[in-house]
Amino acid sequence: MKNLNLLAFAIFATVLFASCSNDDDAPAPVNEEEVITTLKVTLTPTGGGTPITMETRDLDGDGPNPPVVAVSQNLATGVTYNGAIILQNETVSPPENITEEVEEESLDHQFFYTSGDGLDVTTEYSNFDTNENPLGTEFTLTAGEVSSGTLTFTLRHEPTKPNTGLNDAGGETDFTTTFNVEVQ
Repeated sequence: MKNLNLLAFAIFATVLFASCSNDDDAPAPVNEEEVITTLKVTLTPTGGGTPITMETRDLDGDGPNPPVVAVSQNLATGVTYNGAIILQNETVSPPENITEEVEEESLDHQFFYTSGDGLDVTTEYSNFDTNENPLGTEFTLTAGEVSSGTLTFTLRHEPTKPNTGLNDAGGETDFTTTFNVEVQ
């Protein structure tokens, strides 16, 4: 009888142990990557004036058609602009505002702005995550001397924060686009 009780206890303990397994072995919830077809940057002069828009739209993603990229007008020397970025998924109707998701997950995202080819502009972050690290869906851009070049916007997912810029940010690129820009 003792062996039967011991066997029953062993089975009970095994079932109890298996049902109380540690959740550390459970797979992490999947956070699907955002589908971003459109990036629109609006630059509003701080002293008033007509806003400048920069937009890239790629409705077929990795399809055969290249993105449509447009800049509405040139930047003016010495002017500071308040910048705002809107991201959209236009593969659904109505278009989904991805900016809201990026801002809600601010700890896991950061925009980077990179000027190249001699473009004389400086940028500064205007919005931050809950740890006071840059997010970058809002920023200021100051146009320097007459120049031309490229301005690249890169959105990183799960970057190292804080960082000193795109080169040491790590993470994965969710979206990147480059505009040809002139300062006059």
